Amino acid sequence: MALGQQSFLLPVPTGSLLIPETAPAATSDRDFQTNRGQKSYSVRFSLIIPTYNEGKNIRAIVSILTNLLDPVLPEDYELIVVDDDSPDRTWEIAQRLMVEYPQLRVMRRTTEKGLSTAVVRGWQAANGEILGVIDGDLQHPPQVLLKLLAAMNDGADLAVASRHIEGGGVSSWSAVRRFLSRGAQLLGLVILPQVVGRVSDPMSGYFMVQRQAIAGAALSPVGYKILIEVLGRGDIKEIAEVGYVFQERREGESKVTWKQYVDYIKHLIGLRVSRGRIGRIRQKINFPIGRFIRFGAVGFSGVFVDMAVLYLLHDQSGLGWGLTRSKAIAAEAAIINNFFWNDAWTFSDMSRQQRGWRKRIKRLLKFNIVCLMGLVLNILLLNVLYNTLHVHYQVANLLAIAIVTFWNFWINLKLSWRVTESDN
Repeated sequence: MALGQQSFLLPVPTGSLLIPETAPAATSDRDFQTNRGQKSYSVRFSLIIPTYNEGKNIRAIVSILTNLLDPVLPEDYELIVVDDDSPDRTWEIAQRLMVEYPQLRVMRRTTEKGLSTAVVRGWQAANGEILGVIDGDLQHPPQVLLKLLAAMNDGADLAVASRHIEGGGVSSWSAVRRFLSRGAQLLGLVILPQVVGRVSDPMSGYFMVQRQAIAGAALSPVGYKILIEVLGRGDIKEIAEVGYVFQERREGESKVTWKQYVDYIKHLIGLRVSRGRIGRIRQKINFPIGRFIRFGAVGFSGVFVDMAVLYLLHDQSGLGWGLTRSKAIAAEAAIINNFFWNDAWTFSDMSRQQRGWRKRIKRLLKFNIVCLMGLVLNILLLNVLYNTLHVHYQVANLLAIAIVTFWNFWINLKLSWRVTESDN
């Protein structure tokens, strides 16, 4: 079959990071063509290879993995390369390999970034009963896959390749990197002992999990460590561990940075909160508390913008403009401030799916309208609480602000940053 007929890219899943309980159905003629002439199909094993600038390694790892898996899972597995739009065009190199390796599929992400979400997006598009992940730089010895598969076939919900049990180790790490790795694990045991303590190597990026053990779980990974998320949110009962020696890179540069360790700490804290009392309440009411807190913090910054602009415009030491005109401009300045912070932070995951200045201006106009409606609502509530219910005016004002803040958040979430098919 010609290259142009077969080597298309997988569509990138969007929306929440939920793993479907069954293999996703084909949605187009090209899916029909690839999916062995069926509208949907399943395989025993799907292995995700997240990549970024791995053009020098991708052919080698695909070849090695195919030679390993063909004898044990003939036509019953798939390799999915999920590339974060690498400057060295790793995705394109992998795409050309699809003719030679029929079990290979390729996904190119141009909006989202990060190893953890790349793995989840790959799992969302996967057809396997068992879902796995391996690095694309050959630092994870591929031969260990067979031991992990054997453990899964023996009934494990999760099989982890570990550097910290018999048969495991690191090839030539510096003392600093060893210290940081062990320190991160110790920190995890302090913050989240019931999750991190279940495996010897919670920072491993080399493992397999049964689809049914994580299907339907609301995953929310941060940074590079997806295993902790699987342990913390999945229905994991039986765990197996297999020792492996972490290898040095053959080609390319290491991607270990301090940001990974910071993201790891954020992830631990986020999981800790979500598994505590606040997290259980959040699950019951299905309300995005974290996003609401960010929205409130942005709104608080808007108060200072409003006051600063009002002072500069109205005060006699400034321009000395009239109060009404000054306040109107100050309020709009605060609205614009709040919009850009919300667009870049509170609703960043949604705004990344609606790129371009035209869509951003459209969101800004919607945000303005919602905020103006909120102002009207604030005045109405204040009058009802004070004049009708005889609540003290300061208390009435605080209650009105609280209600309108919730109003602004919820309507903006559902209207201003709503992602539709036409936005993608």
